[in-house]
Amino acid sequence: MAKQNVAEQFVDILARAGVKHLYGVVGDSLNPVVDAVRRNPAIDWIHVRHEETAAFAAGAEAQITGRLAACAGSCGPGNLHLINGLYDAHRSMAPVLALASHIPSAEIGLGYFQETHPDQLFRECSHYSELVSSPKQMPRLLHTAIQNAVGRGGVSVVSLPGDIADQPAPEKAVETALVTARPTVRPGDAEIDALVAMIDASDKVTLFCGSGTAGAHAEVMEFAGKIKSPVGHALRGKEHIQYDNPYDVGMSGLLGYGAAYEATHECDLLILLGTDFPYNAFLPDDVRIAQVDVRPEHLGRRSKLDLAVWGDVRETLRCLIPRVRAKENRRFLDRMLKKHAAALEGVVKAYTRKVDKHVPIHPEYVAAVLDELADDDAVFTVDTGMCNVWAARYLTPNGRRRVIGSFSHGSMANALPMAIGAQFTDRRRQVVSMSGDGGFAMLMGDFLTLVQYDLPVKVVLFNNSSLGMVELEMLVAGLPSYGTANKNPDFAAVARACGAHAVRVEKPKQLAGALRDAFRHKGPALVDVVTDPNALSIPPKISADMVTGFALSASKIVLDGGVGRMVQMARSNLRNVPRL
Repeated sequence: MAKQNVAEQFVDILARAGVKHLYGVVGDSLNPVVDAVRRNPAIDWIHVRHEETAAFAAGAEAQITGRLAACAGSCGPGNLHLINGLYDAHRSMAPVLALASHIPSAEIGLGYFQETHPDQLFRECSHYSELVSSPKQMPRLLHTAIQNAVGRGGVSVVSLPGDIADQPAPEKAVETALVTARPTVRPGDAEIDALVAMIDASDKVTLFCGSGTAGAHAEVMEFAGKIKSPVGHALRGKEHIQYDNPYDVGMSGLLGYGAAYEATHECDLLILLGTDFPYNAFLPDDVRIAQVDVRPEHLGRRSKLDLAVWGDVRETLRCLIPRVRAKENRRFLDRMLKKHAAALEGVVKAYTRKVDKHVPIHPEYVAAVLDELADDDAVFTVDTGMCNVWAARYLTPNGRRRVIGSFSHGSMANALPMAIGAQFTDRRRQVVSMSGDGGFAMLMGDFLTLVQYDLPVKVVLFNNSSLGMVELEMLVAGLPSYGTANKNPDFAAVARACGAHAVRVEKPKQLAGALRDAFRHKGPALVDVVTDPNALSIPPKISADMVTGFALSASKIVLDGGVGRMVQMARSNLRNVPRL
């Protein structure tokens, strides 16, 4: 039996850690690893057209499956292209292992062709970034990298010179047991006692939920019901907490709607559950705040805290529910539910006026029809910018759908690459990329990846021929829009030339049929929808403090044109309010 080389050993370890795909672009220093993947039936090499796509795709796969995913780039420029997608994965706490292959080891530090220092370059967007300098070092170093990515939730980077990858692997290398899942963390008794005391002493409690509530929907609902608490959420908490929620008061922040802002500001006690919500201008500074998070570094970095609780949200709530006193008075909850319903009713008319005749098409209408026609277990990947607005307002979560985007890093061009990673996890599941024309054009080359692998991703292109979010930021700041217009091709014609099903939609009456045809098509499809560039939006609350910087700029563009099916849920929740 032929002796393994380091590249083969590297790939074997990835396979043992559960990695199914390695996304990247082949090239020189990476060739030994790619060849090892070719000969290993447990892992597939996914050839993308840009390494940034590779990193976004790996991050999306990790978010959908909860397992370690991997990407790779060749030396110098190849692995540098990974960095933006790795930043996004790291800030999304997606477990990703990135292989940054390197120049020949004897040339490091001598200004060699394509020389960079990837072990240093990736440190800010990773928990662990190290250089393999000998074959004997590699197995333990890779094990450590995997444990950092999985155990801490985020990116690890291994820099591997091509010549070392091609050397014989050491014999009798120790096969260390690998961490493949994160544990639950229970808070200490003192913190639980303190939080129980705060809750029992408060008449009006509000829960504000983020992505850390994933898997804790039942516990949040039981807890909210016991203490009669309104439940608001951040954008990353929407898919986990909004559905089947009789206490829902909407979303706060730049894309906010409903009564979440009022509920967080008019309570006696605000409990932040699993959220690293970044916009402190939307958080109160005159109420008591407790925060529960499994990541201790998140505690207190966005707002002043009266109590920090280090623990997993679900385990923390399981400790709290039997110990807190049930509250009988639900006046605060009912008042917030009424405010929420009134806020949604107030904007729904703007959306319903002549939307089936308006040309260019209202983007709100596109999002609403998409929400209605998409599968109940669809995965939506969402471009940064105005697509975030439409996803936040119109996509209806149900516990089975997934909505992922660059919600923490805020990168353009993320939706199509993320859709690639999401679709590779399950070809039978519907994956929809909600792309803006600016984001789609930026990494449009990887539409060819859909065609090459016959991935049945459906790209719904919100085409307003502008960088809409940036243009509106300029207008809010009192600046004339400049450099924001896009002279676009007929994207549907481009997609058809690539070999995909595609149609251009310019009239509302064409939309539903075009989407249905795309969803029925077995391969990749693109629906290029010409949308109104003047669609504006406004958040639930703007204060004088938000006048400077991005906070106000983005706030000014957050929807004043409808909320889709959310108004139906708000109406339904009002049935729980006693009639006096």
